[in-house]
Amino acid sequence: MFPALPSPWTTSARTAPGRPALRGAGVVGAGAVLALATGCGVLSPGQNGDMPTNIDVTSPRMQQGEPLPDAYACGGGESDADEGPASPPVRWSGLPDGVGSIALVVDDPQAAEVFWVVFDLDPQLVELRQNTVPADAKQAMNSSGDAGYGAPCPTDGDVHEYRFTVYALDGTLDLPDGAELSRTLEAIADQAVARGSLVTTSE
Repeated sequence: MFPALPSPWTTSARTAPGRPALRGAGVVGAGAVLALATGCGVLSPGQNGDMPTNIDVTSPRMQQGEPLPDAYACGGGESDADEGPASPPVRWSGLPDGVGSIALVVDDPQAAEVFWVVFDLDPQLVELRQNTVPADAKQAMNSSGDAGYGAPCPTDGDVHEYRFTVYALDGTLDLPDGAELSRTLEAIADQAVARGSLVTTSE
């Protein structure tokens, strides 16, 4: 059994009300996410693109293949801190033995946009609660240049997939809170030993 979740928790999953144009670093970083998700590209030597995908990622508020709930989109419900949409709860199981840390990456592969990166999560954690990030975890910049959850903005008639991918890493990342997106994704790719995704849609 996993031990109880560490405390204190901080409501540090922030979001901007709009979706600014992608910045250069975000576009490059999204490419790294795509490589990670497909099991090729920027993986560390020796993995040969054959990363296990047996981490089971679920959520009490989201369902595989179903639309992203409005509460977690840019026009949706407000967080407790009245700072915009809350980040959704995400759970995982099936981590391999000897994991050094966990990272979560939320992206839209079609738009090459990254909405959220949380890293240096304790490997004994089994979830991120809604709109919370553990005090000892870190968040990287997203494609909009914010360190926090940047909610997707679905457009009517334009179908996208929003992936919540959990990565098991063989160590922790030597990066600060608010680290550059592309640099963080490269570090995740270098240490990733397994992954799993929950995929929602824009409609």
